Amino acid sequence: MPNIKIDKNSGFCMGVVKAIQKAEVELQNGETLYCLGDIVHNGQEMERLAKMGLITINHEEFEKLHNVKVLLRAHGEPPSTYEIAKKNNITLIDASCPVVLALQRRIKKAYEESPNKTQIVIYGKKGHAEVNGLVGQTHDEAIVIENEDDLNKLDFSKDIFFFSQTTKSLDGFKDLVQKISAKMEDGATFKYSDTICHHVSKRMPNIIKFASENDIILFVSGKKSSNGKELYEKCRMKNPNTFFISAPGDMDDLKLDLTQKIGICGATSTPAWLMEAVAEKIKEKKD
Repeated sequence: MPNIKIDKNSGFCMGVVKAIQKAEVELQNGETLYCLGDIVHNGQEMERLAKMGLITINHEEFEKLHNVKVLLRAHGEPPSTYEIAKKNNITLIDASCPVVLALQRRIKKAYEESPNKTQIVIYGKKGHAEVNGLVGQTHDEAIVIENEDDLNKLDFSKDIFFFSQTTKSLDGFKDLVQKISAKMEDGATFKYSDTICHHVSKRMPNIIKFASENDIILFVSGKKSSNGKELYEKCRMKNPNTFFISAPGDMDDLKLDLTQKIGICGATSTPAWLMEAVAEKIKEKKD
């Protein structure tokens, strides 16, 4: 029997769990339910919910709907989404993560109360659903930076208020804080707020430890998950024998040494049942 261990710290964060639970309640009641964007960046889980009746739509399709129920996923939405819903008599099932909503309020307050020349800067992935919701709190005036290369977007002679997407790396945020601080010019102030979800940020050290404790790592994640890409890279750096898979069938071409310790882990968007399915697939393999 292969020596397999599933990382107990991997899998859905609470925001995703609650969003899926809300969707399941509506669907089990026989309601027609639309979801604005992928409820979770995992194709397998999306397929499961679609079979239950969840209809995933984009923002363009959302604007054309009237008199229906629409679920807002954990990532959060900009104010314009709520305005459209009110105008079109759309009932919103708001599953926005409380941590994301709190961040939206902080950014909105900073934008409204800061002097006109203050730059609201967000460390995050441009175009990401959560980031779009954050930028929307500033009438799309916030500046999004993904890494050090984007610092040329900033004017260091003017005040800066720096925030972060909730799922970004804490080390990455701290590194950018130091680099921005070093570039600030006399007379300009720099304020920053650590708005990273620490339940998510703890995943990084936990998953690095898990990678070091196993000979082979099977990292299970949807290809769209930015959190998955980040955690996978950390795993691979710690353990070069790390493989990225999205479904049990992805292992068919992998030549795994079943005498070694095999660890299975994943992103905040990876369902526990999918990691368990990967474990079962390994058990079916023969030496």
